[in-house]
Amino acid sequence: MAGAFRPVDRAGLAAHLAERAGEPSGRVRVLVDGAPPAAPLELARAVAERLRSGGRPALAVDADDFLRPASVRLELGRTDPDMFLDGWLDEPALRREVLAPMGPGGSGLVLPRLRDTVRDRAYRDEPVPLGPDGVVLLAGGRLLGRGLAAELTVHLRVGGAALRRLLPPDDAWTAAAYARYESEGDPGSFADVLVMADHPDRPALRDA
Repeated sequence: MAGAFRPVDRAGLAAHLAERAGEPSGRVRVLVDGAPPAAPLELARAVAERLRSGGRPALAVDADDFLRPASVRLELGRTDPDMFLDGWLDEPALRREVLAPMGPGGSGLVLPRLRDTVRDRAYRDEPVPLGPDGVVLLAGGRLLGRGLAAELTVHLRVGGAALRRLLPPDDAWTAAAYARYESEGDPGSFADVLVMADHPDRPALRDA
């Protein structure tokens, strides 16, 4: 990363990412990576709305709708940090249903969601056609450093103290796992846009 961080508001951040996502021609895959307090899905939806208003098909996809079945995800308990980091996401499904269709030679048909984690059963959604110039924004935590194909990557960094302050009590155990993700995985090094989001309503961004 080079250059200084510049403060923006959430609308300005969405506008900047929409501009970056709209630069390449053809289909574009965007990863918006961040812990829940940084609201990555909310941001991805705002970016998608801006792209659609500019005439470009766009769809925001929640990575939490592509979790593995509870029998696999929770086999070591509900608060196991290793499984949370490496075993919760159904990476093959994300590649097959979301990212590969938007890659070279892909169909452009993206499955918007796969599994209802509350009921632990599959949704029955139909794939969404995004066409030859569509943009898909995959949003969630722990996405970078996995080799997921993307033309633009964004990391919303939230420090440990802020995470502990912002996470709801039931999810407080994930703070240590996200700290490991930052220190061991160094997701910021994979990001085309790094966003400091300790105060989610007052972020600061830096382009690679």
